[in-house]
Amino acid sequence: MNELDRVIQDIFEENQLEKINDDLYLTRKQMDILKRNDIEYSNKTIDELMFEIEDILNDEDNEELDRLSMDLAEFNYYHNTNK
Repeated sequence: MNELDRVIQDIFEENQLEKINDDLYLTRKQMDILKRNDIEYSNKTIDELMFEIEDILNDEDNEELDRLSMDLAEFNYYHNTNK
């Protein structure tokens, strides 16, 4: 495996969804962001997690959490909203 293959594999693994619990799926990248910001996610629904992130964003400017909030909202809309 050459260097490019390793980089592609790392990107794939970083963005692959993992089941956290019955109500929540996150990528490794998203889990890393949450860990860096001391946000527990293992026993939460996506709605609870989005609420907690938004609560933090009301008090501080954090581009990383802001992007994560948008990603979670988009995932929630496309996977959990009856259309």
